[in-house]
Amino acid sequence: MSEVVYEETATMIAAGELQSFVPFGREHCKNHPNAFNLQLRELQPASELWSSDGAAGLVGSLQEVSLQERERECWQLRKGCTGVKEEDVEFEEELYTAGNMVVWSKGSRGQASSVYKAFTVDSTVQQALWCNFAVPHNNNTVEDFEHTVCIVQSSCVNVHTVTGKDFISPLPFQVSNVWAAEFGLLLERKNTTNETQLSSPGEPLPTVFSMLHPLDEIAPVVCKPSGLFEGSCVQYVSDSTMKIVFTCCQPSIVVSYDTVQGTHSVWGLRKVTHDERSKVLRCPTEPVGTPLGVMTSSFLTSNLRNMSRLDSPGGSGATGLGPGTGTSCAAGSPLHYSVLHSHQNRTMTSSPGIHSRVHSPSISNMAALSRAHSPGMAAPTFSGAARFNASFHSPSPKGHHCLLPSPNRSVNETMLMPEMEPIIPDLCMEQLWSEAITSGCHREMSSQASKVFLTSDLCENRYLCFLVESHQQLRCVKFIESNETSQLIFPSVTSIPAKDAEPLQNIDAMLVLEASGSLVLYTGITRVSKVFVPGLLSSSFSLTNHLPHFSIPVENVSTPANTGSRYIQILNEDVMPSPVSESRSSNIKHHDASFLEDYTFQQATPYIHALRDPVCNRVTLELSSGMMLRISVPEVATSDLVRKCLQAFRFILPKEAAMKVLVKWYSIYNAPGGPSGHAEWNLFVTCFLTLMGYNTERLAWTRHLHFEVPLSPVIAAKKARHSDGGSDEDWDYLLASHYHRQMSSQPVFGSVEPSGTNKVITTHTKHLAASSNPSLKLDSSALLFPHIPALFYVLHLLYQELQLDELHRARASSLVCLLQQLARDLQLEEYVDLYWRDYPSLMSCFSESCIIDQALIGQMQRPSFLTSEPPCVFSWLSRCLRGEENPPFPYLPGICQSTRLLVLSYALYIIGDENATSTGVSKYLVKVSAGQRSHVSEPPIRRQSSVKGKFSSKRVAEQLVVWLTSEGFTLKDLECVPFGVALPIREAIYRCREQPCSDWSEEVCLLIGRQDLTKQAHKTTLAKSKASVGSGLSLKPPATTEADDEEDGMSDIIQEVTGLIWSQDLRVQEVRRLLQSSRPVRVSVVQLPEVSDHEYIEEKENKLLQLCQRTMALPVGRGLFTLFSYQPVPTEPLPLPKLNLTGRAPPRNTTVDLNSGNIDVPPNMTSWPSFHNGVAAGLKIAPASQVDSAWIAYNKPKSPEMANEYAGFLMALGLNGHLTKLATLNIHDYLTKGHEMTSIGLLLGVSSAKLGTMDMSITRLLSIHIPALLPPTSTELDVPHNVQVAAVIGIGLVYQETGHRHNAEVLLSEIGRPPGPEMEYCTDRESYSLAAGLALGMVCLGHGSNLIGMTDLNVPEQLYQYMVGGHRRAQAGASRERHKSPSYQIKEGDTINVDVTCPGATLALAMIYLKTNNRSIADWLKPPDTWFLLDFIKPEFLLLRTLARCIIMWDEILPNTEWVKSNIPQIMRGNFDPSEDINMEAMVQAQHYITAGACLALGLRFAGSANSDAFDCLYEFAMSFMKIMYCSGAGAVQTGYYNLQTCLSMILLAMSMVMSGTGNLKVLRLCRFHHKRTDGEMNYGFHMAHHMALGLLFLGGGRYTLSTSNSAIAALLCALYPHFPAHSTDNRYHLQALRHLAVLAAEPRLLVPVDVDSLKPCYALLEVTYKGTKWYDETTVELMAPTMLPELHLLKQVKVKGPRYWELSIDLSKETHHLKSILSRDGVLYVKLRAGQLPYKDDPQGWKSLLATTVNHRNSGVRAFKPEAISTFTSEPALISFAEFFCKTSEGTKRREDALVLFSVMLYECVIQECPEMMPTYIAIEQAVGALCRDDLQETFPLWQLRLVVDMWESRMLRGPANRHDTLLTSEFLPVMKNAVDVALDGWLRDKSSVLRSYMRGEIVSKDAHSIMLACFLVYRSIPCLKNTHTQLEGCNSFGDLLSQSRQLSIPLRDLLRLAPVLLGSACGSQMLLGFPLAEFPS
Repeated sequence: MSEVVYEETATMIAAGELQSFVPFGREHCKNHPNAFNLQLRELQPASELWSSDGAAGLVGSLQEVSLQERERECWQLRKGCTGVKEEDVEFEEELYTAGNMVVWSKGSRGQASSVYKAFTVDSTVQQALWCNFAVPHNNNTVEDFEHTVCIVQSSCVNVHTVTGKDFISPLPFQVSNVWAAEFGLLLERKNTTNETQLSSPGEPLPTVFSMLHPLDEIAPVVCKPSGLFEGSCVQYVSDSTMKIVFTCCQPSIVVSYDTVQGTHSVWGLRKVTHDERSKVLRCPTEPVGTPLGVMTSSFLTSNLRNMSRLDSPGGSGATGLGPGTGTSCAAGSPLHYSVLHSHQNRTMTSSPGIHSRVHSPSISNMAALSRAHSPGMAAPTFSGAARFNASFHSPSPKGHHCLLPSPNRSVNETMLMPEMEPIIPDLCMEQLWSEAITSGCHREMSSQASKVFLTSDLCENRYLCFLVESHQQLRCVKFIESNETSQLIFPSVTSIPAKDAEPLQNIDAMLVLEASGSLVLYTGITRVSKVFVPGLLSSSFSLTNHLPHFSIPVENVSTPANTGSRYIQILNEDVMPSPVSESRSSNIKHHDASFLEDYTFQQATPYIHALRDPVCNRVTLELSSGMMLRISVPEVATSDLVRKCLQAFRFILPKEAAMKVLVKWYSIYNAPGGPSGHAEWNLFVTCFLTLMGYNTERLAWTRHLHFEVPLSPVIAAKKARHSDGGSDEDWDYLLASHYHRQMSSQPVFGSVEPSGTNKVITTHTKHLAASSNPSLKLDSSALLFPHIPALFYVLHLLYQELQLDELHRARASSLVCLLQQLARDLQLEEYVDLYWRDYPSLMSCFSESCIIDQALIGQMQRPSFLTSEPPCVFSWLSRCLRGEENPPFPYLPGICQSTRLLVLSYALYIIGDENATSTGVSKYLVKVSAGQRSHVSEPPIRRQSSVKGKFSSKRVAEQLVVWLTSEGFTLKDLECVPFGVALPIREAIYRCREQPCSDWSEEVCLLIGRQDLTKQAHKTTLAKSKASVGSGLSLKPPATTEADDEEDGMSDIIQEVTGLIWSQDLRVQEVRRLLQSSRPVRVSVVQLPEVSDHEYIEEKENKLLQLCQRTMALPVGRGLFTLFSYQPVPTEPLPLPKLNLTGRAPPRNTTVDLNSGNIDVPPNMTSWPSFHNGVAAGLKIAPASQVDSAWIAYNKPKSPEMANEYAGFLMALGLNGHLTKLATLNIHDYLTKGHEMTSIGLLLGVSSAKLGTMDMSITRLLSIHIPALLPPTSTELDVPHNVQVAAVIGIGLVYQETGHRHNAEVLLSEIGRPPGPEMEYCTDRESYSLAAGLALGMVCLGHGSNLIGMTDLNVPEQLYQYMVGGHRRAQAGASRERHKSPSYQIKEGDTINVDVTCPGATLALAMIYLKTNNRSIADWLKPPDTWFLLDFIKPEFLLLRTLARCIIMWDEILPNTEWVKSNIPQIMRGNFDPSEDINMEAMVQAQHYITAGACLALGLRFAGSANSDAFDCLYEFAMSFMKIMYCSGAGAVQTGYYNLQTCLSMILLAMSMVMSGTGNLKVLRLCRFHHKRTDGEMNYGFHMAHHMALGLLFLGGGRYTLSTSNSAIAALLCALYPHFPAHSTDNRYHLQALRHLAVLAAEPRLLVPVDVDSLKPCYALLEVTYKGTKWYDETTVELMAPTMLPELHLLKQVKVKGPRYWELSIDLSKETHHLKSILSRDGVLYVKLRAGQLPYKDDPQGWKSLLATTVNHRNSGVRAFKPEAISTFTSEPALISFAEFFCKTSEGTKRREDALVLFSVMLYECVIQECPEMMPTYIAIEQAVGALCRDDLQETFPLWQLRLVVDMWESRMLRGPANRHDTLLTSEFLPVMKNAVDVALDGWLRDKSSVLRSYMRGEIVSKDAHSIMLACFLVYRSIPCLKNTHTQLEGCNSFGDLLSQSRQLSIPLRDLLRLAPVLLGSACGSQMLLGFPLAEFPS
């Protein structure tokens, strides 16, 4: 074993704050009402006991709880994190276990602990742990993790997830230990003592099992030991000597201990591969030769299951199977238990109640249940009792295990026993490393590790450490993760003497308790220093040294002294009083006490004897006195800058050197009484320079670095820490500081020097000019001396990185002092010059340099990447903007992130290289790597011209934004980027903001500042944000009071939206008035003089009865009107409006009632209306609501008279999809009641919810109610006729569009079902036949002639026969038996009764051939063309035939009257010869019905389209029918009132289908007109039709409309069947319940723009583009939203148009999914108002907008702009407050007028340009220019930024005016600012050109204001370091020479012009100065 690396220094570090530690759970348990819970539990019904395991009775549990039990406690701590990225709150989580309680609490240093969850279970908790289970998604490979707490009891594991699911997994065996692994839980089976003797000669039983999810089966784990040969065998983990001591998730490993060999092994844990699985399961493909083979082939079959009840406490195994019973064959199988030892080993008290788990749910298929089901029902078992009881041995005393099957069985028979399918293993342990077996005598064998943990050192080496207490050593195994696979390599082992140890995660170290009792800090295996714990003596005389080694056989003592392993035997722990030894017997305790008294340490100080619970850098010390203290070990560095420097060192130095540096720094920094926070950097500089060989005492600027502690090269005497309070000297020190003198000379508004400097420069003005001082030599033996150049370079790159972050830039000035010293000493002139340019005033204070011997320079390793020209990131970006070529920029991976991000952003966006971020990175960035010695220079990149050719900047901008987001760049990060650097990124963002893609992620939308898109991407429904949209300006109807509001059931329409759609009138209130059925009606009958009072009362009641026909029909319409408008509260029942059938007679308002007995009222009159009322109430529930089985049952009414309403409510829940959640149990309950309505509602509801799914369970449910689907011999069930009808339709719905052959065949024959002998099927046959026809149509919907596999059925021919009549065919197959004898009532003969079968057959044909345009079928449906044939057909059937024919020829339907009339046959259209005997009545009726049929087809074709042609055409026909009805007498007589009214109702329904959801006024008027007519002929059915029309017109309160998909047309045909009931109990022709199926055709297509700032709906202009079709070309229409969109498959794109709102387009040609999801979420489309614009509501014409005002006024927009009015134009809070505080004059701030004007201009720019985020940039530019003009700049940073802004602006101007619209900074603001800078710098140059000359000659620049201006000039003019080039430039005589010379210096031309006068001498200078500057700047 390699020895420990010792760092020989007598250092010591101080630990942080000390707190006494008491587990929080202990306190909480004292107050926890424990026994009380148990009493409560006693009162619960048995079914609820499933939720917890074990004892039912209180007695059973109380026996268990003895005092000793209560005290056995353990706890574990872990780091918790909130998951919020920005502010990760660090806190600790504790899981505390005592008795039968588990307490999970959270708390941090900053806040007190609080209980997060507490669990109480029924038996003692063996163990509690955190575990993450993976939950795979159905489609993709991504797994979610379910965070859980697992509580292990003796017989089961309770799993509680954070999301609130609870699972219980019964344990099939007793468990000794449970471990959390990466994939789930690992369980170790408890080994029973005599198992070894009893185990069969075959293989032993598995000992380790895995559970991947609480609902999965527990499966054995297989292992792959590292064998000598390659194919080492895969086997079950069945070695009982192997104990797991540790598991870990990252990396996924398991550490085990072999109790025989005494060695530890490391295993990788992973999922099993397919081969291993099949190898282990011993597939039966192997030849089975011997009987033994037979047995092993049944390996893992029934026998694993036997491990069940035998030794789990639940069943005592005495199932009484005799010796010969059961498959006792597989004795040799490894998975076999014997009852025998289960008897011997089980003490009977091991569980509270042995037989208490009789109720254990053993649903064997539980694991197969979907994981999505509610887990509360039952727990999965290990496969149920059946598997477990499959085979038991006879309890024979000797326990002999015969290899052969028991004598009365032959091998063959055994083979035939039904095998259970084997349990498939999930996980495999692969051996990665094992300890070498210790040679020598046996007793030296190391004992089991008591602690195992992972740790890493400061250089990122990782170690697996385990503490072997018998040897008092910590063994550290280094491991490396290999590249190609996820294998781990373990190269070396090191031992550290230790009594205890714990890792400290976030400081990469571990704390070791040595045998002497002192605490030592190690990082990896490097010893750092001792840890001084204030207030604790380190016991140099540890008690252990004197104590004899007792070996008391303590059973595994579970101490909480550690989290890593559960069972510990601390050496000699028995002799020390420990807080956790309660579970020992008292005599040992007594012994301990007496033993200690013999010693003389009565006053022995407490010392540390164990460590536990490490979290981050905190750990608990356990003292010998039983107290626990929590200490924190200090961090490596608190200052960000120091941390970054250390990171850079670690990156560049060799590992050994880096380790030494870090250890040295750590011990200096954390010495007891060390520096307080702000001196950290100074301490770092000193420490670092010392390590490089500097004598910091002699160097002037470091000598005065201010510490509270004097420092020698190592460390001076320890000195107590100063109080941080401060004293007078501090103040004097501040006043004397260089910083103070600098600041006092500056005006307040100057740019403030970063606060970093006052700590660093404390040199006084009298300078040590002794640069030749010999003592300034470097010590070449210092540790870091050879690495100085490399370290200098990485620090320089770090300095460049800091420059790119506004928040860190202040620290750069601290770093620059260190850098300039190193640069001077390494004689890197250009670097010194660069630092001087950046901080001229700071740098001129330094002049010393140290001498490095030339001889020693060779010792330094000059890395190849250290170039003479310093990398400067700003000049790189500036060159990039000017379009010049650039070498790749160096960066440190992982450290210089901003550099990398910004360089690549420029490469992508400015250079326009689309591969910059993917394949072309190397062109722009070069990684600095530690090993680099020879630098291959890259070929120069060819110059890219600034005027780009073909790349589209828009696309690059989009690419940049998406890339930045993927790098995790946010707006917060953008604010930290200096304003000049950030400008291109801001421009790219600005461009993308104009026209973003609709499919960008939420993060991208956030970055480009489109809150509307962000909100849209963030999926919220109106349901969730009901508060935001539902509240606000809700336009409640004015007339009603709150009390009435609730009752009518229509108060949930979102008023805000309807108020916007119909803003001009109160039509919604009118609809509510028409549809309300909960208030008494007004019965006004005038009493004529001759009418007696009694007759008058009768008259009133008759009148009321007529009115009630209308009231009873209203709910059907109300259901459509309030469709999906309500989110129910789970704790309240659904409000049901009453159906009020009373009246009030006017003058005295007396009540009129139908129940007075004066007139005859039909029986059951209200049963169907109340059903409809229930449906209407249920349809309000939106599909997105939270509805579960319990709530549905909770709504069940108490009184039986409400049963019909509830039946309707169930049907409605099916229609909105919630009935799928109803448990099968409940469905069965409802159906067994035998209530006809409930059955109808339930069957229709369930089938609608399972539309088109072919669900088998529902099919069974329906078949019971359809005799034809039952086998012919089955018992005749007495199913009510209406229920049969509902079930038949149900089959149609469940099998919709599937073309299922068997069902089609049955339904086809059911259309013509003959009446049965005993009055069966004799009444209401029409509705059954119709239902069968509709169902057949639905099953084969739209299949047309390609009905696969049904050609032999001749479906169309059979249907045609049903339609026109003819001989009945012989019944085939099963149904023949049923129809043997004819009916005794109805004589039909052997012909088909067309009156019964025609409607169903006609509609079936229509639906099968829907939209197929099949002309031959359509011709069958033509109306007859001779008078003779016309007499044979009912006019009503003509309507159906016309309708059927038209919807088959779907594409020929045209929205005009000519088309409608073309359906009437020729013979009816011409002039009639009076001589012919024509039945005029028949002819007129036929005409009217055909017209109505064509109109209905037109309505279906244009349903929901609001097509104006179709509407006008239908309206025309409606008016002509009205005229016939109410004006001309003769026509009405001829047709008959009933027929006319039917036709008119159908046309009205057709109109409302076309205008569905639009609330059209003309249709509303017609509906209202019919609503008022309650006279004689107007029956219940007509009212139902008219109010359905009204409901469709306002479908879902205007949010829904109708679809024209096939399934929608089918639903509408069922719902609008043109024969309405004559009275409220009439179901003869059509089942009333089917009227509600219209809901299935509704789809949400209302788009509601919602303002993202106010969250209120608003108006917005949409541009909708239709795809071209054969009827019209691609067209674009403008709609004002909120509006109904057309059907999405017709659209190409939908776009929100400007200028009011930000544009947003949704492209539907790619996919409609995005828009569909918006529409289904209440159609909320978030829009964002542009700045300077007002919403349409406030400013309909757009005359008040900010831009409009500039046009109207004569003076310019800026002057007309008043900052006060800003709030009306923008919602940006930053702009509003800026206007308030900076753009108004107030007494407090005496600002100059021009400043206010300037600020107002900036504000105006930001608002107009729509980029409020540019405000800080404008202000920064103004500040920089102001400071330059006032001459009070201290650093040149602002000029660098101005330079970049100017470069950016010029590159944009060069592109020409075409591209200017999408660039930022287009106004005159920038030229003005630029001019100001030019004037200032030119003025300085004119006066002080000598300063520039002397700089160029390399003379030292005097330290005054000139040096600052000079630096500004050099930076702004991009003049390179000229010190060495000055001679060649000075010699130039003419401007031409100068040009040619300066080519290689790459000075921009216009900047060279400024230099020319200085360079060419002043002779010709004056006129040049005059000549050029004016013409130089391209305007």
